[in-house]
Amino acid sequence: MAEVVRVAALTGYLETMASFAADPRPLLREQGLTADLLVNPERLIRAQSAIRLLERSAAETGCLTLGLRMAECRSLANLGATSLLIAHQPSLRTALDTLQEFRSRINSTLVLHCDDHGNDVILREDFQLRRPEPSRQSTNLALGVLARLCRSVLGEAWSPLTVCFSHEAPASSEVAVFQRVFNCRPQFNSEFNGIVVAAADLDRPNIKADDQLASHARQLLDAVMSPTRRTTTQDVNQLIQLLLPSGRATIHDCAAAMGLTVRTLQRMLDAEQTSFSALLNSARMQLAVQYLANRRMRITDVAEMLGYSSIGAFTRWHSSAFGMPPRDARASGIIKTMTGD
Repeated sequence: MAEVVRVAALTGYLETMASFAADPRPLLREQGLTADLLVNPERLIRAQSAIRLLERSAAETGCLTLGLRMAECRSLANLGATSLLIAHQPSLRTALDTLQEFRSRINSTLVLHCDDHGNDVILREDFQLRRPEPSRQSTNLALGVLARLCRSVLGEAWSPLTVCFSHEAPASSEVAVFQRVFNCRPQFNSEFNGIVVAAADLDRPNIKADDQLASHARQLLDAVMSPTRRTTTQDVNQLIQLLLPSGRATIHDCAAAMGLTVRTLQRMLDAEQTSFSALLNSARMQLAVQYLANRRMRITDVAEMLGYSSIGAFTRWHSSAFGMPPRDARASGIIKTMTGD
């Protein structure tokens, strides 16, 4: 599957760079992009280019909240043709279901997880890329946009219980940006990136919902961009993300969760020209880059979160995957560049 996003994913980029009096043109050229290309929000570009652009721009400006500042420029309409259907769903739960339904048409690399924890629900958005990429800015941007979607359904006064980030806390002067975007106090150095909401909020009525408008929007979407069927690869990727921290991201556990035999799951993945081990390794590589970039996270903790029962097993895997042990990668700072072309 092509790893592409709509140009709309960069809405607010030029304005945010202008606020720092920074020239975005050299940074755009590095990624094969131009300012003129950003004019058409429906145009597709490589997801890797968009992710790298934001990381480079944050480094160039010294602004670690660049992605969140872009989120402040967003509205539900930036989701494109699906925005009308999402806006008129009867509840946040159905709005999120609709977002998941059409996600591949909005951003083929970003997957929404809704993890139920009794009275609380964690809304996570994770990038699933063939090659791991540091994505702090893009992750923060995605969560900021998700919070705005929730607020569009539940009202501007709504706020989540908290919002969690795996990266370290920014300078105190930047924390205000997090509070402004999410309307709550953030938590840093967390085990995941996500928004924690009250389970009851998912089923609160959307007072702006209109069944007729939703039906009309559905008909239009069915006519021009019917949702793509989820692939086995997408389903397995999502299960791996959920099961890794518990050490249960095995083909047996994933097959059981999908109601399949291991042999059937293997055949389905073969038909999509991939394998469970390849998907597991790709997920671990992406998360290893994300976790090791946070120097306050112990390597033993990273090993556990990637499903390794010992630091030795994790070190052997990391050395095989990246050509060096995790401690050496972190000490040299190469963890930020080990994914370059």
